[in-house]
Amino acid sequence: MSPGYAQNSSESTVLANTAAQAERDLRQSFTNLQFEDFGPAPIKGPIYQASAGGRIIYFAPESEHLLFASVFDKNGVNLTALAQEAGTAERLKMIDPAQALPIGPQSAPTVIEFTDPDCPYCRALDRYWAAKSAEGKPVRRLIYFVSGIHPEAAAKAEHILCSSDKETAFKAVYAGSAPAVLRTCPEGRARVEEHSKLVTSAGVSGTPTLILGGKLISGFQQAEIEAFLSSARTADATR
Repeated sequence: MSPGYAQNSSESTVLANTAAQAERDLRQSFTNLQFEDFGPAPIKGPIYQASAGGRIIYFAPESEHLLFASVFDKNGVNLTALAQEAGTAERLKMIDPAQALPIGPQSAPTVIEFTDPDCPYCRALDRYWAAKSAEGKPVRRLIYFVSGIHPEAAAKAEHILCSSDKETAFKAVYAGSAPAVLRTCPEGRARVEEHSKLVTSAGVSGTPTLILGGKLISGFQQAEIEAFLSSARTADATR
């Protein structure tokens, strides 16, 4: 047997033993799951945690893999969700409700909403909120405008904020109305700039972005919104 062959054989044995031990550890730590197979993953080296747009992601630089996943400990605790909640709590500290455009009754569940007048999903979300309100399930929306994605977003946001009836102007623009002349005013422009700074500091990168009951939701995720509304109604009923 050549030295090279003996070394390769020894390494293979070590790797096989390591894999076997890892499989045993997996089955012992997560006894509530049934595993059909077990084998090596393409990921190599250490894995790091990062946050992007309020979402926790994992990066393995050695194999250049990006993982969009949830990490659980052996007790079933979702560590990824805990990290996201901590990040959202930090964002909430940056948000000044006085800077928002409020829409909806004060007694309704509060939704923090980062939105763009030219975002089609934001407009769909506005229609959704209107439908919920018609069902007798309104929300109190604290609106912050994201103006760095579409070229006319800042001007339309300023138009809304410079209107005497801001809620009516908001609904008109989000319904697709294109005013012949967009209103301008120093106060509206300053508020758009304040919103822009908040968007940057809070790391909001897409629209719509919602904060519901301390949870950050990226995009128009109807199932998650419905779950929030259901929990909010349950909380009101038990008071």
